[in-house]
Order: sequence, then C-alpha cells, then structure tokens
Amino acid sequence: MQVFPQKLSDSRAPLQLLLFVDERSGSQQQNQQIYHYLKELQEKYVFELQSIDVGEQPYFAEHFKLVATPALIKIYPEPRQTLAGSNLIAQLQSWWPRWQQAIAEKLENNSKSADIISSQDGMRSIADSAEAMLMADEIFSLKREQEKLLEQLHFKEQIIAMLAHDLRNPLTAVSIALETLETNLNPRQGQPQLTPNLIAQLLKQARTQAKSIDKMIAGLLQAARGTAAELNIQPQKLELKQLCHDVLTQLSDRANDKNQKVETDIPHDLPRIYADQERVRQVLINLLDNAIKYTPTNGTIRVSALHRTTQKIQLSICDTGPGIPEENRDRIFENHFRLERDQAKDGYGIGLCLCQRIIRAHYGQIWVDCPPTGGSCFHFTLPVYPT
Repeated sequence: MQVFPQKLSDSRAPLQLLLFVDERSGSQQQNQQIYHYLKELQEKYVFELQSIDVGEQPYFAEHFKLVATPALIKIYPEPRQTLAGSNLIAQLQSWWPRWQQAIAEKLENNSKSADIISSQDGMRSIADSAEAMLMADEIFSLKREQEKLLEQLHFKEQIIAMLAHDLRNPLTAVSIALETLETNLNPRQGQPQLTPNLIAQLLKQARTQAKSIDKMIAGLLQAARGTAAELNIQPQKLELKQLCHDVLTQLSDRANDKNQKVETDIPHDLPRIYADQERVRQVLINLLDNAIKYTPTNGTIRVSALHRTTQKIQLSICDTGPGIPEENRDRIFENHFRLERDQAKDGYGIGLCLCQRIIRAHYGQIWVDCPPTGGSCFHFTLPVYPT
C-alpha cells in the first residue's frame, strides 16, 4: 500500500506537509487550485508534500482529528499546525512567511545532517502510524468476524436442539398411527379388526404429521443458514382461531393421556392476523407442549385470545403447573437458561428462545406471569391484518 500517493519534491526537505482532500465531496476544482498554488511555491521553496484522500484512508482523518477538508498539516518542523477550510489558500499565504522564518532559525541552531535525520524520522513516524492504524483496523475486523462466526455456531447448535425438541410430538403421533395399522395387519387372537373409517383416519393423521415434520425441518434449516437476527418471516393473512384448533388437535393425544382439560376462549369475531403461519405454529406447539408437560394429571390448560388494540392480537396459554419463580420470569427466554428444578429434564427454555425470536420478528412481545391461583400464563402479541 502506498500511504502517501503524491510527492511534489525531494524527501530530504526541511518542511513537510500533509494535504488531506476528499474526492467524494465534489470539491475537485478547489483541490486543483490548492495543488496549483503549492506547485508555484515549489518553484521557490524546498518542501515535501504528501496528499491523502480521506475517502480511501478515513483512519487518517481520525488520527489527525480532522473535522473538515481540505486540510493542510505542517508536521515538520515542530510544532504541528493544521490549516483547514474553504479559505485554505488565504491561510497558507498568511502562514507561509512565518514557516520559512522558523525553518531559517532552526537551520541556524542545528547542523544540516541532524536536520536531515530528523526530517526523515518525522515522515517515517507518519508512515509507521499509518501501518499501525491499518493493523488495528484489520485486527478489529478479524475480531468482529470471529464473533460473528461464534454467534452463527451457537445459533446452529440451538437450532439442532430445537429441531429435536419440536419433532418429538409429530414423530410420536406418526409412530402410534403406523403401529396401530401394523397391528391390524397381523391381529392377535380375539383382537377386533379396525374399521375402514378408523384406518382412513389413522392414515390421514400419519400424512398430516409427516407434512408437519417436513415443514418444520425446512423452516428450522432455513433459520440455521443465518444468525438469530436473520430469521426469515413470510407474513400472510391468517385465521388465528383455526391455527390454534389445528395445533390443539395435533397435541390432543398427549393431553388426553394425562386426562387434562383444555379450554378455549377465542372470539368468533377475532380479526385476522398478519403473520408467518409456520412460525406461529412453532410458537403454539412449543408453548402448548410445555403446558401439557408441566400441568399435572387432571389439570387444566386454557387458551384465550383478545383484540388488545386496533393493531395487536394477544394470545394467552395458561396452565395449572408449578409456575415460574418471579426472579426467573425475565430470564427464561434467554439462550440456554434452565430452571434448577428442570436441570435433569426437558422443559421451559428449550424452545422459548426461538419463540421470543419469532414473536419479535413479527414486531410483537412475549412474556410470562403467574396468577395468584398458581400455574403459568404465557402471553404474546401479533399484528392485525391491515384492512
């Protein structure tokens, strides 16, 4: 890299100047006038000029604390002096005689050889500063790149964990349906045959769950290609009531196994939402899966919705489980956070960070509270479809 692209005279000059210009600012005519004036001075005086385009090397502007261009800096002899602004030539006309007088006095007090060495060292220090700043920029860029890669690896590890978590329910449903059909092909003695209607229902359930698995894998793999901030959302007009019904039907076997009561309170006149159907389905599955898991046998799960504002719909999923300690309610959406009671098993925290990411991508909010009667209530908001 050539740090100083333009030289107008011998490098062993007693006067060293740096000219800062910004070719992007549309001041080429003004820059040419300055170059022309300095060229005229070169015919009478010995000095060294280095020209720097701050558009190509912005770190120099920061290093010399420049606030405007064009700017001319006298770096040798000391002390350093900066001239800047649109009247740069007028300022230079005023200071040039004083600079020449200072140079003459310095030559009288110092030997010529010492001056040459000092002059070379002065310009060398600027070049060294440039190299140091370039290295600092490169180190900073490498650190940022490393942080980005570590974030991507961490996010992909989470995606794998969430994938395993979310696939468990539909895989179980498919497995049960297939095992039931297989038993019907080779019935034990005295075992009744399945009716054609029940066989059709089992096949339909297996196909539906297989499609759900396929969509889930496609969605999570798409999310794994980027970072947490790059979660792809494709919103459309949706009926939230129907989506809730579909997810509740999908998880009904697990709730029935624990003899849990599932209540719904979703108004018929609830406005349609503007959201990504598969992403919202993921949120519902995660929250309902946790509610079923933590609600005891014979407990109750309640799903309700309300038109919170003209722009937002709020959905709430409440259970009668052990609840969330107050000091942890803001932390359960953090990555890898686990309650002490859940260290030995799956639970809140495995899919909640993804839920939060999805809801925030819809410009919504998600939070949890625990009513005095016990249990937990998870709430989230989604945008209303604009009419």
